[in-house]
Amino acid sequence: MPKKRINDPGGMRRRVLDVAEDSFQARGYHASSLGDLMAAAGVTGGALHHHFPTKKALALAVIEERVAAAVQQTWIDPVLAAPSAREGVRAVFEAVAAELEQQGYVRGCPLNNLAHELSLADDEFRMALTRIFAGWRRAIADKMRADQMDGGGTDPDRFAALAIAAYSGAMSMAKTSQDAGVLRECLRGLEGLQPSPPPVGTIGKRRRRVLRRREVR
Repeated sequence: MPKKRINDPGGMRRRVLDVAEDSFQARGYHASSLGDLMAAAGVTGGALHHHFPTKKALALAVIEERVAAAVQQTWIDPVLAAPSAREGVRAVFEAVAAELEQQGYVRGCPLNNLAHELSLADDEFRMALTRIFAGWRRAIADKMRADQMDGGGTDPDRFAALAIAAYSGAMSMAKTSQDAGVLRECLRGLEGLQPSPPPVGTIGKRRRRVLRRREVR
C-alpha cells in the first residue's frame, strides 16, 4: 500500500524555522542559501515559499519568534524570577558560562550575531532587532526599579544597558577566543562597579541657588 501522506503545515513551518535558525547562527544569514535550507529541512520550494515568500521574511520570523524567545528564556524570565535584578544578572552569566563550558564551543549570542550582520543591511531587520534589545533592557530596568522601591542609588536604565553591553561584549569575545571564562571575568567587573551617590549637600545647594535667583527676580 502506498504510504499515506501526512499534511502538517505547522510542523513543516517549525522545521524550516529550526533549520534556518541553526544555519543563520552557524554560518550567517548571507551565507545561508535558500537551496541549502530547503535541502536541510526536506521541503520543496513551493512549500517553503508558502510559509515564507522571501528569504527576508524567513529571517524576520527567526528574529521575531526564535531569537526573541531565546532572550526571553535565557535572560528575561530568570531575571524577573530572581530575588533581585543583580542576583538575576549574576545567575544568567554563571548559567550561560557553565552551559557553554559543558557544550565545548561558543557560537555567540543569537541576538548579537544577527545584530552584527543585519543591522546595517536592512531597516526592517534593524527595527526587529532593536525591539528585542529594548524589551530586554526594559525588563532588567523594571526589575531594578522594583528592587529600589525603598530607595537606591543605581540608575535602573543605565544598569540594564551596562549589563546587556557587558554580556554582549563578553559573548563576542568568548566566541572569538572559544573561551567561556570571559563571561565570568566580565561578571566580576560588572559586580565590582558600585553606584556613586551624589556629593553631600549638592542637591540642597542647587535648590538654594534656584531659590535665590527667583528671589532676586
